[in-house]
Amino acid sequence: MIAIQAEAPGGVEVLKLVEVDTPTPGPGQLLVRVGAAGVNFIDVYQRTGVYPLPRPLRLGMEGAGVVLAVGAGVTSAARGDRVAWASGQGAYATHAIVEASRAVPVPAALDEASAAALVLQGMTAHYLATSTFPLKPGDTCVVHAAAGGVGLLLCQLAKRAGAFVIGTASTAEKAALARGAGADEVVLYREANFAAEARRLTGGRGVDVVYDSVGRDTFDGSLACLRPRGLLALYGQSSGAVAPFDPQRLNQGGSLFLTRPTLGHYTASREELLGRADAIFGGAARGELRLTIGGTFPLGDAAEAHRRLEARATTGKLLLLP
Repeated sequence: MIAIQAEAPGGVEVLKLVEVDTPTPGPGQLLVRVGAAGVNFIDVYQRTGVYPLPRPLRLGMEGAGVVLAVGAGVTSAARGDRVAWASGQGAYATHAIVEASRAVPVPAALDEASAAALVLQGMTAHYLATSTFPLKPGDTCVVHAAAGGVGLLLCQLAKRAGAFVIGTASTAEKAALARGAGADEVVLYREANFAAEARRLTGGRGVDVVYDSVGRDTFDGSLACLRPRGLLALYGQSSGAVAPFDPQRLNQGGSLFLTRPTLGHYTASREELLGRADAIFGGAARGELRLTIGGTFPLGDAAEAHRRLEARATTGKLLLLP
């Protein structure tokens, strides 16, 4: 098999295409021929060592493909089934070992690229909008990086829930994409102060929730957007980690809430995992959720995919096609 491997932490130059033995699935595992692998910011964090992991490291947490073999004790999938997954390591490859308990079936109406593009970011958008802060009619929210993979899906889910959606984006092109996904207003953050705009658009009250995947660059402004007892859901850090701060700031802002959620804790049970996957895949299959694939790359161009993602030069989802 062929895989992308990083021998040491570093820049995109550490990503190497290597040939290795194709593994055999152990008990509870699947061997999957990877049809498409998602590229995510968590892959960047792992590559650079922000999230330290043993080396050599096989990158890629998210993918979709066809089951080639099953390990002992597996009853949830069989050879020939199409599955997707959003946890584990090694999706940047022609073949991957996947824990059967974390694999979800791909409906016939979706191709493998669509499933790989939806499974991690779609379930992330789903838990944010339905569980972290369950949006309802009349709520107001800010969605940062509204033209990104999660952002475009989150805008759609928020609008379907009846919320007033304020997106942020860097360019007019990205703003147009966010509006097409349901954002009522989009603030070009290079031209205007998004916190001041959020206050203006809510008549000075502030928004109920901010969904923030950016981190360091937006954290202060995100807190400033919130109404008293509002919630900041900080689910990423594409601009870097947030510096330590005095929790008294939450009191001063109006008894604010801050949470740092992650998908694993919102898909901890098999039932919850399948429920979120069914909601996202079903919505896409029925045409209720529109998927935007912003770029596809051969496996050997993983470094270029990382470059574009880190430069914030992308919209929608990036995929590797082994």
